[in-house]
Amino acid sequence: MQKNYSRYTLRISNNLHEKINYTADYNGRSKNKEIEMAVKRYILDFERLHGEIETKNDSDF
Repeated sequence: MQKNYSRYTLRISNNLHEKINYTADYNGRSKNKEIEMAVKRYILDFERLHGEIETKNDSDF
């Protein structure tokens, strides 16, 4: 069964977009999954410093 995902439009510079394309290709992922992995790493780092963020949807990401 597929998870429910929120949609979000992201506006970024052309330069950053090209770099995301590069890293996604390098890692064998789609751009979407590459951005998702980067956000997950950011959140984990944030929570290490500031504590866990509680959400209504209490599932791992």
